[in-house]
Amino acid sequence: MKVLMCVPNISEGKNPDAVERVIDQVRAVMGVKLLDYSSDPTHHRSVLTYLGEPQPVLEATKAMAAAAFDLIDMSTHHGAHPRMGAVDVVPFIPIRGMEMEEAVEISWYFGRFVGEMGIPVYYYEEAARRPERVSLVDIRRGGYEALPDKLGQEEWKPDEGPAAFHPKSGATVTGARFPLIAFNVNLQTEDVSIARRIADSVRYTKGGYRFVRAMGLALEGEGAVQVSMNLIHYIQTPIPRVMDTIRAEAARYGVNVTGCEVVGPIPMGAVVEVFKHYLQLHDFADDQIIENALLE
Repeated sequence: MKVLMCVPNISEGKNPDAVERVIDQVRAVMGVKLLDYSSDPTHHRSVLTYLGEPQPVLEATKAMAAAAFDLIDMSTHHGAHPRMGAVDVVPFIPIRGMEMEEAVEISWYFGRFVGEMGIPVYYYEEAARRPERVSLVDIRRGGYEALPDKLGQEEWKPDEGPAAFHPKSGATVTGARFPLIAFNVNLQTEDVSIARRIADSVRYTKGGYRFVRAMGLALEGEGAVQVSMNLIHYIQTPIPRVMDTIRAEAARYGVNVTGCEVVGPIPMGAVVEVFKHYLQLHDFADDQIIENALLE
C-alpha cells in the first residue's frame, strides 16, 4: 500500500472555529487519517498532518485548501511567522511504497487546482521547476507584503495561476520533500535579540548547520522568546547537535532553556537519535524498539 503524508500550513492560528472548519474537510475524506494539528496565536498559523493513499490525500488537500481560502483573509493577517498566503505551504511527503517522483506529481496536480482558482502558485523542493525556487525561504522572502511588486517581475512569474496579486488569499507554495521537523526552543528572557543571535548561530544562511532554518521570535505575554526552527534533514543534522549548540549559545548570554516544542508528528529515526545521544547508547539499534518490530 502506498502512503503519502501532507503537512499544510495555513495562516490562521487565532480563530479555533475557522481552523476546525478547515480540518473538518480532511476528516470527511474516507481513507485519510488525521495525525495531528496545532495552532499558534503568536505565529497566527496552524499546521495539519494527515496521511493515506495518494488520491484520497490529494482530495482531502483540495477540500482543505478551498475551505481555508474561503475563511482566511490575508489583507488583515498579522503574525510572527513568515507567510505569503492563506494556504501558505503544502508539502507532500512519500512515507511508504512510493517514490519521491510520485509525490512531486501529486503536488503538481494540487498546484494546478489552486492556480485554477486564480491564486498564484510556486513549486518548491523536489517539485521546483527552477533552481532558484528550490528553497521555501527564497520563495517566501518579503512575505505577503512583497507579493504585489514580486508578481510584476518576470523572474517571479508563478508556476501556476495568474501573475496577479490576490489580496484575500496571497500565494501558495507546494511541492514534495523529505520529512521535516518543526522544532522550537524557548528561552527565559524577554530580549528577542538574544533569540535572533542564537538563531543565526544555527541557521544555514548565517553559517550554521546545512539543514537548519531558524529565526528568533518574541512570545508575547509569556515573558519568553523562542528559537523557531525547521530541521529539513534530521539524518544529516540531528536534533541533539542543534540542541547542544543552542544550549551553549544561551549559556553565553546567561539565559536558560525553559522548554522545547515539536510541532506535529516526527519520524521515529529522529527520536532514536535523541535517545542514543543523551543516554550515550552508541550501539543501540532501531529493532530494539518493540513497536518497530510490530510494524515489520
